[in-house]
Amino acid sequence: MKIANSVALVTGAGRGIGRHLAAQLVERGAAKVYAAARNPESVDIPGVEALRLDITDPVSVAAAASTASDVTLLVNNAGIMTDANLITGDLAKIRLEMDTHFYGTLGVVRAFAPVLAANGGGAIANILSALSWFSYDGSNAYAAAKAAEWSLTNGIRLELAGQGTLVTGVHLGAADTDLSAGYDGDKIDPAEVARATLDGIEADKLEVLVDEWSALIKATLANDPSRFYGQPAPTA
Repeated sequence: MKIANSVALVTGAGRGIGRHLAAQLVERGAAKVYAAARNPESVDIPGVEALRLDITDPVSVAAAASTASDVTLLVNNAGIMTDANLITGDLAKIRLEMDTHFYGTLGVVRAFAPVLAANGGGAIANILSALSWFSYDGSNAYAAAKAAEWSLTNGIRLELAGQGTLVTGVHLGAADTDLSAGYDGDKIDPAEVARATLDGIEADKLEVLVDEWSALIKATLANDPSRFYGQPAPTA
């Protein structure tokens, strides 16, 4: 998959990682870049075509697929974080996490899969998270939704292989964006996330681990979960 001369669409392109992805796609020579956002008037990136898209609205998704019928590269970046836990959290917020990250992403993929097939196969990149692989008290709804989106990514990779569509999953820790404004730990530059994502697509990678944190978390999956989630032994 080559970025130069591709026709790309980035969801959630109004800010954060999505904004950097759209800008870097222009810099790398994409023939056209659709910068999709719920509020396209917020898109101020030179050289892109702003496109209205709410990934949780099937009518909006269908309209975007009809308009952007020349897409060869789809980057599913749009997301939210409600800071909801699973037991005590607002159930509406938990559903919104799943509706956005799983059902919203799936809806976009289903709408654009025929577009990509008609245009030679192309590629899809899903911006995931290190939280696809672990849970964190205070963000458990987000972690559950990202875990579902990771599984979705692996599933559509199998289903779209026959039409020649590359499917890349991108994992990272916290990026310095509005989404993680309440997080006090180290944050990666969102421009670096965009660079690593586009480099991975051009290298035909199935998975991109943007930072050491995501690589470390993935490495723990082979271990006994007590080493990650272990509790002190109860006293008699």
